[in-house]
Amino acid sequence: MSVRPLIFLDVDGPLIPFGAGAARPAAGAGNPLLARLDPRHGSRLWALPGDLVWATTWSTEANDVVGRRLGLPELPVVDWPDDDPAGGLHWKTRTLSGWAGDRPFVWLDDEIGPADRSWLAVHHPAPVLAYRVDPARGLTDGDYAAVRDWLTGR
Repeated sequence: MSVRPLIFLDVDGPLIPFGAGAARPAAGAGNPLLARLDPRHGSRLWALPGDLVWATTWSTEANDVVGRRLGLPELPVVDWPDDDPAGGLHWKTRTLSGWAGDRPFVWLDDEIGPADRSWLAVHHPAPVLAYRVDPARGLTDGDYAAVRDWLTGR
């Protein structure tokens, strides 16, 4: 790929897993789910050959709270519209395609479905990997390998 792809990151599910094997939230101030963040994600995400962008309802807090804990620099943040699309699409799908413009992208989220993949295949002008992460486990070694393989054209 000649243009560096975007990598859209969701937080809840991919980076903060919800499954039984996830770290238990600690008592104390702030969001207790942050204890489930694996700090190794920061270097692993940063090593991927693409430009990272927060695509989460955490909005700018993704930089202030999540990114800091992962050792990431400040990343761009997708702003979400107030409307909810019809047609069975995830509410992020059209916005991410528009935000990416003509660039290829990877979308890491736990709520991606077949309708989203189909819509992106028809409507987005560049290649897209809409990759569903299992929210019970979060991003795994296998997920990173699949994303890296796609990004490097294998």
